[in-house]
Parts: sequence; C-alpha cells; structure tokens
Amino acid sequence: MKKWITVCFALLILQGCSSEVNLDEHFSLNGEVTDLQAVNQSEEPFHTNDMEDEIWLAAFIFTNCDTVCMPMTYNMSELQDQLDEKDLDYQFVSFTIDPERDTPEILQSYGEQFEVDFAKWDFVSGYEQEDVELFANRGFLSPAAQVEGSDQFVHSTSLYLMVGDRILEQYEMSVDVPYEEIVEAVELLQDY
Repeated sequence: MKKWITVCFALLILQGCSSEVNLDEHFSLNGEVTDLQAVNQSEEPFHTNDMEDEIWLAAFIFTNCDTVCMPMTYNMSELQDQLDEKDLDYQFVSFTIDPERDTPEILQSYGEQFEVDFAKWDFVSGYEQEDVELFANRGFLSPAAQVEGSDQFVHSTSLYLMVGDRILEQYEMSVDVPYEEIVEAVELLQDY
C-alpha cells in the first residue's frame, strides 16, 4: 500500500511540474497573426515568425503622433519596469504604422526618450505602409490607416499579449492602464 501511495504522490508531483497553462481557459482572445518581416531600431532583421513560443506584447505607434503614442509608450515603459522587477520573460514589440518616416534611427531615438531596455523591446519598421495596415487589420482586427490629407494615422491604443503567433488578450494603454492585470498574465505565462 505504501508503494501505491508513493507512486500516486510522485505522479501528482510530476503532473504539477509539467503542466502547461490552458490558454483558452485563462485568456479571452484567440486571434492569429501572419508573418511580418521588418527591421528593428538597430537595423537587425525582425520577423514575427521568429517569436514562436515567445511571450510578447505588441502595440502600434508612430513617432510623429500628436495624440496617444507618447502616453502609450510611456505607460509601456512603466510596465516594462514592473515586469523587470519580477524578473519575467517577455518581449515588447512596437510596430510603426508610419514606416516611411520612422526609420530605425528615428525609432532608436524615440525609444531612448523613454529609457527603454532595448534588449527586451523592439521598435520595428522597414516594411511597406500597406503591409502593416493589412497586418493590423487582419491579424489584430485593429484599425491602421493614414488620415486623409494629414501626416497622422488612426491606430489601436491597445497592447496585445501574445504567445507565438497567437493573440491572447488586449489591454488599453492610453489611460487607466491595468498594470497589475498585465503583470499577472505575463507571470502566468511563465509556465507555458
């Protein structure tokens, strides 16, 4: 009888150690994104397909934005500090929706304004305007388009929690940011 109890206990421990997070149980979204090929602020290649099994947080911005992009990026930098305090594994990706203007050099300078950790944050460009619009519209079901007769763009103010090519959750980043909720979600995914 002792052997049976010991075997059952060992199986329970092994099952607990090897269990993965059930994404459908914990998260409300189930979208997927296609590959987008880009370059980051250091002119290094970036492909969304390379994020397979990675925990990442995606947002759409542009450096010439005169409304929400700076507050969003500031809030993301605050979130980055909170994630780092807990020593969590993650990557931020900010996709510019103005790739013609936002060169890697401009994105580097933009990120430096917020004292971001570029080891865990890619600002990406190097694709065509049409490509990023389709990427946002189809994958994220998010608006992304230039305002007619203006140098401004319409885009989502959300931060998207991702694992690989799968969109798990969406959080508002311009006001009333749910920092604690996002940190808890990223923490939960550490076992994924």
